[in-house]
Amino acid sequence: MGKRILIADDEKEIVEILKLYLENEGYEIVETYDGIDALEKLQTNEVDLAVVDIMMPGMDGFNLTKRIREIKNIPVIILSARSEDKDKILGLGLGADDYIIKPFNPLEVVARVNAQLRRFYTLNRDPEKETQEDKLCVGPFTLNKRSCTFYKDETEIQLTSTEYKILMMLMEEPGRVFTKVQIYENVRGDYFDGDDNTIMVHISKIREKIEDEPGAPKYLKTIRGIGYRFDKRVSR
Repeated sequence: MGKRILIADDEKEIVEILKLYLENEGYEIVETYDGIDALEKLQTNEVDLAVVDIMMPGMDGFNLTKRIREIKNIPVIILSARSEDKDKILGLGLGADDYIIKPFNPLEVVARVNAQLRRFYTLNRDPEKETQEDKLCVGPFTLNKRSCTFYKDETEIQLTSTEYKILMMLMEEPGRVFTKVQIYENVRGDYFDGDDNTIMVHISKIREKIEDEPGAPKYLKTIRGIGYRFDKRVSR
């Protein structure tokens, strides 16, 4: 069975066109036109990724994204006609992994869905074996590539898929400085197309989760004018 995708949008035409394109890719679709119904279906179905509109009856996409983050660790893509930076920052800050503005090319949505699933889920691995290569350990942190989990000491920290991908990129080469462009292109899977502050938002959210003092980070450092690095010199 292919991976299951939830599409939540009050415009039936949009749901139908996305369903057509995604089913053609082999995905199974759970469709809904209401935010509350979408949440109920997420609770009663195994869903691998959610595509949600902002303006829906019952519960808007912002609140739905927030609730998804409380119960699921899956990629979330927001669709919206609202193109202002404040809306994108809010959506990403609540835990969305991508934000696509309407009107859109359905093929772009398919490409974004494929990229999110490809990066988030571990493919073609033997489930009976876990090797050291499956884990990244830096300071008090452990990132498990197989289970897509992240721990600080013995405490699991819940991450969005985008936060997970950023941390994996930085922890694979601790001490190396990555530019915002490099992080953006690795996480989003497409070219950086201008001054986009979404990476900064994700970095801020990660710091809130992993740093003792997010305002004075000692693990995830900013290298002014260049980018970010995960500090390998911090001891346990």
